[in-house]
Amino acid sequence: MPIYFFWGNDEFRLKKAVVMLRSSTLDSDWASFNYDRIDPDAANGPMQALNQAMTTPFGFGKRFIWLADTSLGQRCPEEIMTEMARTLPLVPETSVLLFTSANKPDGRLKSTKLLKTHAEFREFATLAPWQTDQIVDQVKRAAQEMNLRLKPQAADLLAEAVGADTRRLYNEIEKLSLYWSDDQGAPKTEPLPPEIVSQLVTVSTQTSFQLSEALIAGTVDQALSLATDLLANNEPALRVVATLVGQFRRWLWVSVLEAEGERDVNAIAKAAEINNPKRVYFLQKQVRGCAPAQLQRALELMLELEYSLKRGAPETITLQTKMIEIASCF
Repeated sequence: MPIYFFWGNDEFRLKKAVVMLRSSTLDSDWASFNYDRIDPDAANGPMQALNQAMTTPFGFGKRFIWLADTSLGQRCPEEIMTEMARTLPLVPETSVLLFTSANKPDGRLKSTKLLKTHAEFREFATLAPWQTDQIVDQVKRAAQEMNLRLKPQAADLLAEAVGADTRRLYNEIEKLSLYWSDDQGAPKTEPLPPEIVSQLVTVSTQTSFQLSEALIAGTVDQALSLATDLLANNEPALRVVATLVGQFRRWLWVSVLEAEGERDVNAIAKAAEINNPKRVYFLQKQVRGCAPAQLQRALELMLELEYSLKRGAPETITLQTKMIEIASCF
């Protein structure tokens, strides 16, 4: 299938996939003639991409057309929709047409339905911090891709250190690979032990989940310190807020259901949208001594914080002020 639609907010992984697809498509000697990247601000960008896709490549290899950061998955003018319906079924095997977007395509749109008929969709969404099993799997896949064997404990430690940051993950694996090689530069056959990860990789213990625990414990100083460290580590304030809202929403569900006498962990997990019912026990332990009203008030303050940040309020002072107010609820 010569048509692809890559979407997701993991920019590093998405661009890495674009480079791999481009490399497998183009002949290196003819790449400058057969590669077109069309940015979102280009006049009639989608029309240009569709026209180029129908053009015979020069020399050897195929033609590669990349419509970057497209909004066709969110809105599509009628004239472009008409042209896509006419052109997409006819794109020759000598062309590869790639659409990319940070946003998830709206499945209700005619344009998305049309694209799904003719294109291969791939998702590159950033994993949530609580998806620890998936983060470990991501570490193992990246290590395997770069021919680095890891002991299970080393993979766990590396996952803890980098979290869902795929750019840092590949940088750290590259560093570990250089260290864990023989005199000829070939990777060692024995798995890399966790001690090496501890020596070479800085483990950042400041996470949004630790911030949520500091807030529910009412420890203002710790909450302020963690919030400051998260911003210093280039963690976007809105992403911090999104994690806090998700965690406090789960706590609120658990607290409310417990107050109503619900004891079935599967029922609680379903209501709180918790994939693993075993997590319910730990959430119950964390909210012990907290009233639902306290958690509800904390969520209200977080929504106020999100609103302020989206309106352009200064990140540091806005986040710190709300952390004090939220921690004071407990």
